[in-house]
Amino acid sequence: MRIELAEAYRDTELGSEGRDLISSCVQCGQCTFICPTFRLLDDEWDGPRGRIFLIQNLLEGKEPSKDFLHPAYTLDTLGEAGTYAAKVRHRLDRCLTCRSCEAACPQGVRYGRLLDIGRELAERAAPRPVRERAWRWGLRRVLTRRPLFTALLRVGQALRPRLPDQLRERIPAPRRAGDWPERPHGRTMLVWQGCVQPALAPDINAAAARVLDRLGIRLLPASDGCCGALSQHMSAMEEAREHMRRNIDLLWPHVEDGIEAIVLTASGCGAFFREYGHLLQNDPRYRDKAARISGMVRDIAEIVAKEWSEATVLPITDQPPRVVFQSSCSLQHSQRLNGVVEKLLKRAGFKLLPVTYPFMCCGSAGSYSILQRDLSLSLREAKLKTLLAGRPQAIATANIGCLAHLSAVSPVPVNHWIELLDERFAETVPT
Repeated sequence: MRIELAEAYRDTELGSEGRDLISSCVQCGQCTFICPTFRLLDDEWDGPRGRIFLIQNLLEGKEPSKDFLHPAYTLDTLGEAGTYAAKVRHRLDRCLTCRSCEAACPQGVRYGRLLDIGRELAERAAPRPVRERAWRWGLRRVLTRRPLFTALLRVGQALRPRLPDQLRERIPAPRRAGDWPERPHGRTMLVWQGCVQPALAPDINAAAARVLDRLGIRLLPASDGCCGALSQHMSAMEEAREHMRRNIDLLWPHVEDGIEAIVLTASGCGAFFREYGHLLQNDPRYRDKAARISGMVRDIAEIVAKEWSEATVLPITDQPPRVVFQSSCSLQHSQRLNGVVEKLLKRAGFKLLPVTYPFMCCGSAGSYSILQRDLSLSLREAKLKTLLAGRPQAIATANIGCLAHLSAVSPVPVNHWIELLDERFAETVPT
């Protein structure tokens, strides 16, 4: 696609990057039918091809023509009152950032980065009402600060039995944490703690440490904090960069001490950490450090798959546990680790059940389940229907957001897959 930047975006970093990203798109539409919001709403403006077209017109400083793609998709159907930029912002808000389209694109269009640019430009051109800005600011302040979030969550959990059903569903039940191994090993890795995961599911990182302990690796907890993804996806770009710089400063002493890898058990955080090098490439003070950090990031699945000898297959019982794996979007689309966890679960002796439409998002998507509640609930209902079709005994996932979102209404337990693997190791592999 050819794009002529409006004067306001010429000779700007965002304008040039946006133009380059859009130029590789041929509007073939192969991304459309694997987009969760398009499948749900049947509207081109809520699919990747439509959103790319909207961002292109925003960069060109014009509104789309009335014959966009199909007579049914005109500017009038964009909905929402206000300027064109406000209409674009509304449609970009409804994107999950699942990047299913990006993984399937034959041209390799980096839609996730283009979406960030479009959101930032739309936000500048059409600032939100004061109340909406305050609400989003408050969410970022609470969700990215572990002590504050943990304190509020514990109060909610204490009151949970007395709350109405609809509100009780939104407050997850407490989960227990197991012991963290402290045996010394010749190899040491660092695990990022994150912001909400330690409060919502405190045993995930401990389970990862126990599994790696059996594989001869010591896993040490890093400082907690938000990776920056929440701010980035809510168009608070400079705030996201502040999180990234803070995290680099916290991690750098460990890098200098020779830490082997930075391990992530939340696939959403891992996907964003891998972007640090690109997102800070124009920051002369942090550019090289950011690239080094991104290069050291590994999802826990990559570590286990590499270090767990393929010759070691855990015993299979007469009635192996029936498990279905919900591959989070950040694992399969962003990090492109399709099939890695599934192979590990099979080797561990689980009966892994198939999932139809595995590319579909569960609707969690960070703050999406709060800011786009109705769409999120519809996507969750559809996802659970496919996950439960084979009557599993448990659902495994790879991201804390998916875990919390699905477990709120799932009739079977939802756990991080590393917790299930840890249980199997405890049953069959001596320490």
